[in-house]
Amino acid sequence: MRRRVMSMLAGVTLAASTLFSAGPATADTPPAEFGNDWHDPVTAAPPVPKPHTTSCEVTVAEAQFKDFTPYKGTYTPPRKCGAGDWSKVVLRLDGKVKGRQYDRLGYLRIGGVEVFRTSTPEPSVDGITWSVEKDVTRYRETLGRAKPVEMLIGNVVNDTYTGVIDVKATLTFYAAEKGGKPGQASPDRVLPLGDTTTLTTPRNSERIVAEVYATGSGGGCEEYWYLTVPDAAPYSCKAEDGPYREVQVTVDGQLAGIATPFPTVWTGGWSNPFLWYVIPGPRAFDIKPIEYDLTPFAGLLNDGRPHQVEVSVTGRPEATAGWSTPTNILLWQDEKREHVTGELTGHKAGELANKATYTPGSPDSAHRLDTDGSHRLSVSGYVDTSHGRVETTVTRALANTSVHRWTDGESTDALKSTWTDRETVTTDGRTRRTDRTYTMGGTTTLGAGDRLRTEIALGDRAETAVTHHGRRTARSVTDDRYEGDATYTANVPREDRHAVGTSRERYRAYGDGDIGCYDRTLATEQGALTADRLRC
Repeated sequence: MRRRVMSMLAGVTLAASTLFSAGPATADTPPAEFGNDWHDPVTAAPPVPKPHTTSCEVTVAEAQFKDFTPYKGTYTPPRKCGAGDWSKVVLRLDGKVKGRQYDRLGYLRIGGVEVFRTSTPEPSVDGITWSVEKDVTRYRETLGRAKPVEMLIGNVVNDTYTGVIDVKATLTFYAAEKGGKPGQASPDRVLPLGDTTTLTTPRNSERIVAEVYATGSGGGCEEYWYLTVPDAAPYSCKAEDGPYREVQVTVDGQLAGIATPFPTVWTGGWSNPFLWYVIPGPRAFDIKPIEYDLTPFAGLLNDGRPHQVEVSVTGRPEATAGWSTPTNILLWQDEKREHVTGELTGHKAGELANKATYTPGSPDSAHRLDTDGSHRLSVSGYVDTSHGRVETTVTRALANTSVHRWTDGESTDALKSTWTDRETVTTDGRTRRTDRTYTMGGTTTLGAGDRLRTEIALGDRAETAVTHHGRRTARSVTDDRYEGDATYTANVPREDRHAVGTSRERYRAYGDGDIGCYDRTLATEQGALTADRLRC
């Protein structure tokens, strides 16, 4: 990712989702190098579990994306399978593309609510197909009535970039299970913030959660925010305060939530698309929203007046675009109260610590940037509901350490970084603690004959524990790990790149109750799927 390498990605537009197509059988003998075709994209993540009840399918959008014109249509809920009391709703995206194209960022909105944010894989000459599934049951209230639909996967098609992105999005509704309480955890209302930052909540809201689909956009340096350096350092991507980023939510100017953005690597990332043709990096095809529990502010927000709820990215250079933060507000209401009152009782925001130390290089040693950042926030409040006073405390602690090394001209560029995001929500004796750890370690080297090699390892781990009055009642772990190593000749036509590469992903999930155990490993070589093992 020296200047020559970074410039190769200057037009990349991002994208995200989660693939579940099985594709052809694993190859016995992989090819000597990448050719004009490869295995359809696939991830090791588990498919969405589905109930064994009557189901109904509705097509939400079907379009070919050649430019930045959004698809617009109308969604109508199914007449069968229940009237909004579905046990589960699953979104599926099926796509195909061939020729030459960058990865592209996309979204799907129903009634203004962002229900899905995704990206695309990069195609082969002969073409690829892929599919993505997402559980969207939490948007039951939005999906219960006819709503306008907007979908866009921004694309550029010309004589060079020929890939037209052809997609179909469907929703499958599963009827309520007999004797069950379908969708009981789903919010009663979902309000999109859209282009405004003004929020007026129903006056009987007793729980409030914001979800933010935060992504660094493609083509510019904020796509690689974790590699940026202060102005004093000689590197192609600058940010005055270095690579520390934090997504903040404020309510009427007061800090209400903090979170670490996930360091997504898109399918053209780290200057080497050969890493990601078959197995994308974690979350590259399913952009998960960041959630913030704003319930301590419910008493303030329930006064019937409009309030300012704003989302920002700390560390982003001023006057620089490159971040998208579409936001939904999820509301749970007290049906037995017209007005739920309450109060913010505690607010303690620590100082944001961010130290980026630059050590100059020499002809014999690399330049180096050491980053150490952290922040902590604790907020408490209560609401008086029809079932009594409910007190909530939300605490979040963030930390990031990284070491970035590069040589003059950036012919060698290396990063080792770890992010932690620890969140604890306590409500009347019940505590839910989630520890998230994201890791990235990689090196890109441009050597003799313009042979570019990228070695990279990515990690996405979350552990959640629930306790009630000190006794653990539930625990779950998800752990998604990717490794890749790919080499090709840069600055030549595709047919002269002589690319080789291996990739591997292992996704594990285990825990109490229905979570059980899931453990799947995928491996590729030169675009051929060489291993697909399910251990649980």
